[in-house]
Amino acid sequence: MSGDTQGWISIVGLGPGTPDWLTPEAVRELEQATDIVGYGPYVDRVPPGPQVRHASDNRVEIDRARHALDMAADGRRVAVVSGGDPGVFAMAAAVFEALEAGTDPRWAAVPIRVCPGISAMQAAAARAGAPLGHDFCAISLSDNLKPWDVVVRRLRLAAEADFVIALYNPISRARPWQLGAAFDAVRAIRSPDTPVILGQAVGRPDERLTVVPLGDCDPAMADMRTVVIIGASHTRLVPRGEGETPWVYTPRSYKGG
Repeated sequence: MSGDTQGWISIVGLGPGTPDWLTPEAVRELEQATDIVGYGPYVDRVPPGPQVRHASDNRVEIDRARHALDMAADGRRVAVVSGGDPGVFAMAAAVFEALEAGTDPRWAAVPIRVCPGISAMQAAAARAGAPLGHDFCAISLSDNLKPWDVVVRRLRLAAEADFVIALYNPISRARPWQLGAAFDAVRAIRSPDTPVILGQAVGRPDERLTVVPLGDCDPAMADMRTVVIIGASHTRLVPRGEGETPWVYTPRSYKGG
């Protein structure tokens, strides 16, 4: 938001990991900010600079959003940072949720910009080939903000509709069983040879990409840094060189499963 003299908020997507995936718009907004707000590990990824940094835990999104709105209303230029894209299971929705529920009339006048970033599913898909080449959806397995039965219903309906399914927040120490339950729900509908991509820490030095059939998927293959992409009935594997993980793509045309 160059040229602005009043306070503002830019909600910035940092991408999944590598600085190569940080957009020029995001770099500009971070450089112009007086304050950086976000989950601690994401704040740590912002290049060093004179900005005041406000790091917090990963379960206080609304508190972060309110703090950012307060600072912007006071004339600060605030960059609220998220990994991946801030509009995909991230801080953009939290800021607007706080704004809608807010009681401070100053917040309504705060300029807000959402700066898109490369999402985790896009990064993993690019490494694998083109699994999102036809219709797809994204579902978070976290039941912190929605009931688990809603998650299962959406999984089943997406599987029945033959979408490629990207799974966010697949597993954590507090939720060690949910990815296995999700695989079971999809296995009841999809063929066991459906390709599944597990993209772990994509864009970081310890990146790992695994492609396995749905029937062989084990929740132990994933961690909190993993995005899982379950193919559709017509998702295909294309061999690469010996010992290399095959390409995965979903054709643009659809002939039914």
